[in-house]
Amino acid sequence: MELTAPILHDELVERCKHGDPRSYAELYQKYAKAMYNTSLRIVNNTGDAEDVLQESFTDAFGAIETFQYKSTFGAWLKKIVINKSINHLRKKKMDLIDMEKTNIGHLPEEESLDEKGIQLKVEEIKRAVKLLPNGYRTVLSLYLFEGYDHEEIAEILRISHATVRTQYMRAKQKLISLIKQGGLS
Repeated sequence: MELTAPILHDELVERCKHGDPRSYAELYQKYAKAMYNTSLRIVNNTGDAEDVLQESFTDAFGAIETFQYKSTFGAWLKKIVINKSINHLRKKKMDLIDMEKTNIGHLPEEESLDEKGIQLKVEEIKRAVKLLPNGYRTVLSLYLFEGYDHEEIAEILRISHATVRTQYMRAKQKLISLIKQGGLS
């Protein structure tokens, strides 16, 4: 039963390649919500996430002939959505500072935080993530929610590996601080 979903999606892609309008609509329905959520975690604005979603599907459907099944259609589309989301933030001049190009000294070792002692509801964490600055939120989302490693994030964002590590560490500390402060209601 596990193999039937990818096969059905591959058939939908093939029908799209042959111009079947219903197949386009069906692919959109299958992936829109997940892709919207992926974009929203990065851009942190519902209107912007909706715009990114539409642009991503437009690009994907426009280039569907180039899709070669080296990955699933969903993985291919997700990469488009993530790149569009990051480009959207770049246009808004997201603040990611390359730590190797600054005079900032090395950061002290990460404080020992009782992360295991912090047990929170998912909604509280989501609200706290939305409060993070763009750079922190983007790196944290790509690493924790999208499963990219630091090297991949550095390549995607066109920043150094050290900057990704620093942004991730600071994002994590800021997130924990926001959660401990409470007041996220």
